[in-house]
Amino acid sequence: MKRFAVLLLAVLSSSCIVRNVNAQSNLFSSWEARVGKTVAAQPAWPVPVVTPSSGLVQLARFDAVRQITPTHSSTWNYGNSKGFNLIPWYKTEVDVELPSYVEHNSKLRDGAGDWLMLLKYRLVAASQAKGNYSLSASLTGTAPTGSYKNGNADGSIAPTLYGGKGFGRFDVQSSLAVTLPTGHTAKTGRPVAWNAVAQFKATSLLWPELEFNSTFYHGGPNDGKEQVFITPGLMISKIKFNPEANNRLAFIFGGGIQIATSQFRTYDHSLVATGRISF
Repeated sequence: MKRFAVLLLAVLSSSCIVRNVNAQSNLFSSWEARVGKTVAAQPAWPVPVVTPSSGLVQLARFDAVRQITPTHSSTWNYGNSKGFNLIPWYKTEVDVELPSYVEHNSKLRDGAGDWLMLLKYRLVAASQAKGNYSLSASLTGTAPTGSYKNGNADGSIAPTLYGGKGFGRFDVQSSLAVTLPTGHTAKTGRPVAWNAVAQFKATSLLWPELEFNSTFYHGGPNDGKEQVFITPGLMISKIKFNPEANNRLAFIFGGGIQIATSQFRTYDHSLVATGRISF
């Protein structure tokens, strides 16, 4: 009787393990199919160096930025509020952005920045063969978790609109966002950020680009001012780990230099390096 009970317990345990394995396998298979179908219905442009993508992406991303001020002091930003971009549902992207680490070359204290999350929905899109365009909208939220004033005093929300259109090997993308703080609005204002980029597919891997990154300040200490950068850059996309066409696992990297062109600027120029793994 004891042997029968032990045998029965072993059979039941094996059945539970098999069911769990099958459930996990089905979950990953469904996720893979969903991501593949979503990505296939839009252009295959790489995410630019600074300007956000007008489509949806699933990747892990890490950036490093060195800003140089008019007084020649430098600030390093490790991470640059980047992290994980996921496509958990059709036409929908959820980003979990990790706090960056800010290192100052001054008397300011180094520390972590704020947490950020983003919910993005793709409104319309077409692959290169069917129109080569994309239009999306998102809502970004930040939590004031920064240490030693390396983040904001209050949280914020930022509705954003994205658009892009391709013309053969050439594409243009743009985004428009307004940041709405949850408190102390008189001190921080409501800045509007506009980004635009032109990319060219020079080879199967090389994508040179030219970006315009602008911020228009409404309210706060910089009310009425604007800050504009021109950013030449290069993206290398994609170096695939597996040559199979349906395998999205690939390494993407690139960089650029932001050069201030406006009279008002919080820094003169910055060097941006970015690395991503798509999956």
